[in-house]
This record gives sequence, structure tokens and C-alpha cells, in this order.
Amino acid sequence: MTADRPGSRSDVEHHPRHALDDVLQSPVRLSVVAALSGVERADFTTLRDTIEVSDSALSKQLTALKGAGYVEITKDRVARRARTRVRLTDAGAAALRSHLAALRAIAELSLPAAAD
Repeated sequence: MTADRPGSRSDVEHHPRHALDDVLQSPVRLSVVAALSGVERADFTTLRDTIEVSDSALSKQLTALKGAGYVEITKDRVARRARTRVRLTDAGAAALRSHLAALRAIAELSLPAAAD
């Protein structure tokens, strides 16, 4: 295949799906980052209830997002109760913007007209 033919290796590498963020491919992680993008920080319970997942599912996904540097997690005590709060980092916000731009580009992609 040559670089100027549809379906060539060059065309495949430029498809917008290559710009999708691997960490945000999980619907739960994408939901967490999107929910956090509209607030300064959120407590664990509110985040869990908003995205409708179990404690363990949210905890697992937060660990992955923290490992990627997309969220910051703080834990403290309020009246003898543990409180976990989550904040989207600048890297997480940038990853979300980039991921959403790639999704838009995929949705808006059109095929060239067929040659008859």
C-alpha cells in the first residue's frame, strides 16, 4: 500500500481513535473524570452516588486514575468518620479535553465519496 491510498498505514495512524486516552476508555473512569471536571472537589459518597457504582468499583477506578495522575485523593476525619475527597488534577482535565476532542473527531469523521 502507498501512503496516498485510503486504508494505507499512513491513513490508519491518523485516525482520531489513536488520540483516545487509554485510561479514559473505561466508562466508569470517564464518568468520574467528567463528574469531577465541574467541581473543585467531591466527596467519595457523592461521587459514588452520582455515577451509580459500588464503593469497591469506585475505589478501584480511583486507584487507576490516581496512578495515571488524573486525580488527587485526600483522606481526613470529621467527627470520628473517615472522609475521602477527590479532586481532578490539571493532567486529568487535559486528558478529558483531549479524549472528548478525539471522540468528537471520530463522530464527525466521514468517508470519502466512492469512485464509480
